[in-house]
Amino acid sequence: MKTDVVIIGAGPAGLTAAYQLAKAGRQAVILEKSALVGGISRTERYKGYHIDIGGHRFFSKIGAVNDFWHEVLGDDFLVRPRLSRIYYNGHFFQYPIRLFDALSKLGPVESLRVATSYLQAQVSPYPQEENFEEWVSNRFGRRLYEVFFRTYTEKVWGIPCREIKAEWAAQRIKGLSLPVAVRNALFGSQDVKTLIEEFHYPRQGPGMLWERVHARVEAQGHQVLLNHEVVGLHCNGSRIHYVEARGPEGRSLCIEAEHVLNSMPVRELIHRIVPIPPPDLVEAAGRLTYRDFLTVALIIDQADLFPDNWIYVHSPEVKVGRIQNFKNWSPDMVPDERTTCLGLEYFCDEGDALWQLADAALIDLAKQEMAQLSLVNAAEVTDGVVFRQPKAYPVYTGEYKAYLEAIKAYLATISNLQTTGRNGLHMYNNQDHSMLTAMLAVQNILGEQHDVWSVNTERAYHEEVRIPHQNGHVKDILAQEAALSYLKD
Repeated sequence: MKTDVVIIGAGPAGLTAAYQLAKAGRQAVILEKSALVGGISRTERYKGYHIDIGGHRFFSKIGAVNDFWHEVLGDDFLVRPRLSRIYYNGHFFQYPIRLFDALSKLGPVESLRVATSYLQAQVSPYPQEENFEEWVSNRFGRRLYEVFFRTYTEKVWGIPCREIKAEWAAQRIKGLSLPVAVRNALFGSQDVKTLIEEFHYPRQGPGMLWERVHARVEAQGHQVLLNHEVVGLHCNGSRIHYVEARGPEGRSLCIEAEHVLNSMPVRELIHRIVPIPPPDLVEAAGRLTYRDFLTVALIIDQADLFPDNWIYVHSPEVKVGRIQNFKNWSPDMVPDERTTCLGLEYFCDEGDALWQLADAALIDLAKQEMAQLSLVNAAEVTDGVVFRQPKAYPVYTGEYKAYLEAIKAYLATISNLQTTGRNGLHMYNNQDHSMLTAMLAVQNILGEQHDVWSVNTERAYHEEVRIPHQNGHVKDILAQEAALSYLKD
């Protein structure tokens, strides 16, 4: 086959690129390894229930992304109320953190420890912030770090906080400290016009968006080939001559293209380039790591359980990290209003003991832990199903930045290849940032010049409000709920 552009991956980045190319009158072939489009933003279905893999609030300061969402979804892009809480030490704490709510539940002794610890951190801070623990402790104090940051972070990543690089914290908790959190909780901010207490959401989950984009790009003549895994990017000099994919029943397909846009994990991308890249680069790619998770969906014979969209579970006595109530995202996520469907997220590594547990055992574990948290009576659980998500989060550990810089320099030598998206750039981007990388990559194909690697979580982040001041400068103001913005998917 021959085409203008080969797109690897039919997640948010890949399908956004296909949609933009179709508008520009360029032809593309999209190769997707799995049987569903949407990547981690897909919606799984089970007996009429819609299950959001990962949990996705649709809120962005990127105008082009907002326009994209509204254009595709129209009236099916609902406005939904936001409510989430943190479960810790037997209590549910409001999130965003409400000062007096937190103090009343921590108690006077623990609150005094938090204040004392913060003062100690100001007198004697870590001189060099090398890791997550040091970065957070310097801004919040050691005690608050242990109460609200450490347990959940280590549950998500499966490694000690001292092994997570400080720059990850700087991206996810940008510009906030304990005094700022207290001031915002007490007085709010005069510069912040609205707090993010509602968000948009597709009527039947994020997969609804990407399924519609899929249909539109096919209607424009693009081919979206599901169950086609890319096994080789064959180079001729400084260009990719053709992309080789393996389809159903092992059949091979080779596609020549002028341009290649990638969104598969960059580690896998390097391992599929032919001829094989230099050994030190292959080794660098192999050292990039990812965190995986699985979702256990439980169907409960109850109409109403709790009002939250999701609950963050900080308590170390249970393995579950986050609990979604899909009905509260959209009532159309469940086929029977007399029932509720919950999604329990367990963070793990592909191939570890939790990942390899049989589905029945995972469903039993989820039922047990919901009863332990006093959220669900196990006898009311009527059914369950398990979905596994590999390579959900790029991990910021060790010398990953040096490895990534070497990979970036090498990929720049391949003139017709661009890499996009969360895993394609090994950046903890949200869905809107992944979409923006794809938009910029398409603009590059059309003759513009953009650095796709510059798009990251520093740009127009969810909780960040950018307000122009009279002096012409732009000041970054963090809304009240930024207190634990690193908790977002």
